[in-house]
This record gives sequence, C-alpha cells and structure tokens, in this order.
Amino acid sequence: MVPIVDPTAAMNFALCVVIVALAYVAYSKKKNDVALYIGVGFGLFGLSHFIALLGFEAATTVLVIIRTFAYLTVIFALLKLWKP
Repeated sequence: MVPIVDPTAAMNFALCVVIVALAYVAYSKKKNDVALYIGVGFGLFGLSHFIALLGFEAATTVLVIIRTFAYLTVIFALLKLWKP
C-alpha cells in the first residue's frame, strides 16, 4: 500500500526548509539575531508539518503547542525589529 501524502503539508514543509536555509544564510552574513529567530520559528513550523506528513494525526495537542511556540518566536522577532 502506497502512503498518501498531503500536498499542503508537503508544500508547507518544503517552504519552511527554504526559509530556514535563507535565515541561516542571512544570519551568517549579517549577524542579525532577527534572522535567527525567524529561522527558529519556521524551523518549528517545519517540524510540525513534518510530524503531520508522518501521519501522527493523534498528536494534535503537540502540533498546537509547537505551532504556538513558532508563532511566538516570529512575533518576538518582529517586535525586535519594531522596537530596537
């Protein structure tokens, strides 16, 4: 039996990987902590999408917690830009 992959979760995971890589490059070049925080936030989003791709549907509570930390990390990064 071939596993069915959710295309939305797969695309979200792929885009998170790209954003994390870009954030790493930006942080390496500029040494700006905001890029690092954004990379960590999207890394957490990527982790939650990867868990969904693996088919752990029962892990809804864990996914909500991971995504909440991801949102809070990105919010923190944006606040650092707004209020230096």
